[in-house]
Amino acid sequence: MCTMTISDSAIAAPVPDALSTEPYYVSVGHEVEIFERCHKRGLPVLLKGPTGCGKTRFVEHMAWRLGRPLVTVACHDDLSASDLTGRYLIRGGETVWVDGPLAVAARAGAICYLDEVVEAREDTIVVIHPLTDDRKLLPIHKTGELIDAAPGFQLVASYNPGYQHAIKDLKPSTRQRFVSLDFDFPAASIEAQIVAHESGVKQSVAASLVEVAHRVRRLRDQGLAEGPGTRLLVSAGRLIAEGIPSARACQVAIGAALTDDPDLLSAIGDIIDTTM
Repeated sequence: MCTMTISDSAIAAPVPDALSTEPYYVSVGHEVEIFERCHKRGLPVLLKGPTGCGKTRFVEHMAWRLGRPLVTVACHDDLSASDLTGRYLIRGGETVWVDGPLAVAARAGAICYLDEVVEAREDTIVVIHPLTDDRKLLPIHKTGELIDAAPGFQLVASYNPGYQHAIKDLKPSTRQRFVSLDFDFPAASIEAQIVAHESGVKQSVAASLVEVAHRVRRLRDQGLAEGPGTRLLVSAGRLIAEGIPSARACQVAIGAALTDDPDLLSAIGDIIDTTM
């Protein structure tokens, strides 16, 4: 008969190293300075802005700038508290505890980034509350341990207040624990600079891609759920840099990525044809 024992030992989850290469980021306001001050004071930060506007890249850049490891969690409907804090797993006939990403970050003094935090269930999100105030504690109820977050730990979360706000939102008891930074798409000249750098296309091509984006974003008045983010423009630029005709690259990387509605696809196609 196979027997199983519960071990007091725990498996140490790997802690990512601090980024050695600077992630490219162009500051458009005071967000870098404010984030640095928040990190110094241990204040959690909430990033709000449309999809593809640079929230994740900003967090990566700040982790590099501050020399801190970065632990990222992609939040979703099925995310449980155990997914964040940890769980018992069977290893070699023993039941051992394995830290989740939130516990890993707290122990290591890392930045923990909860991407699209409103996608997680409310009963899951409350587990972060003790880490967002002066206590900086993470209770692990299954083991009885109370993790005191190491120096350098910071909690960062993001969400899209556009399409998500109509369906989900953060409870005030959670939202008011964060310093909030609003993000939007940068000015056309800066966005073109970013697209050119990230994709490798000429500045003139990048400027045309940004013009496409600006015109397509106006289609939200016609039922488009969300306009193209800078990320989509970079994808289109990379296809163009690989020799794909510019109109075709925009159709597959921008138009088809945004909608399946025939009328909207036709309108986006007309914009692409007259701009590229």
